[in-house]
Amino acid sequence: MSKSGPKNSGRGRRDLRVKVKTARGRKLSSTLWLERQLNDPYVQRARAEGYRGRAAFKLIELDDKYKFLKPGARVVDLGCAPGGWSQVAVLRTNALGQKPSKPRGMVLGVDLQEVEPVQGADLHVLDFMSDGADDKVKAWLDGPADVVMSDMAASSSGHKQTDHLRIVALCEAAAELAFDVLNEGGTFVAKVLAGGAEGSLQTLLKQRFTKVANVKPPASRSDSSEKFVVATGFRGRGDEDDAR
Repeated sequence: MSKSGPKNSGRGRRDLRVKVKTARGRKLSSTLWLERQLNDPYVQRARAEGYRGRAAFKLIELDDKYKFLKPGARVVDLGCAPGGWSQVAVLRTNALGQKPSKPRGMVLGVDLQEVEPVQGADLHVLDFMSDGADDKVKAWLDGPADVVMSDMAASSSGHKQTDHLRIVALCEAAAELAFDVLNEGGTFVAKVLAGGAEGSLQTLLKQRFTKVANVKPPASRSDSSEKFVVATGFRGRGDEDDAR
């Protein structure tokens, strides 16, 4: 055998990208989705690190930048299924008490459907848009929240304008609940669309919070129209009349 070792000619290299063959009965769109999932580094990381989905990394990247999930924080995760955002919040707020020297946080997740338990999180079935939902949230928290966050997306109708209106309505409803349950100085984080929060909502958030940003974290797929609004420094309900 030559001491110089094999030459790196490029021959024999394998394409490490997984390709999925179109199976009988499976649509091309389903095949392409499956192929994208298998080759998505965030999907692979989620599996390796025990998160319930790649969306967990969107929250991780947002928090790395804006640092709102502090130890001791009380967090409300709206539309928490499947639980990935709650998993991140539990770790970052010290909700399990894994760091005895730091304050212990609390994570409250609510969803229309029952969600598989997340260790360290308190999960409830609740329509957050129903009457009295804000009072239930504050009772479960035993006080106001420091963070209200939402990665919710309305069910797709296939009609772009309708879907846009639905996600705007969800974001507005989430913001209204945030105004009722947030502590002064608190943070609101929610999924919006490519243009960011709608004009009327953007104006309202700027009146209620000291800073409002519309960002697309790296974990959001490049072909996705989603962005996230991050509103920090809640001014409190005392400004409600002035904001109108």
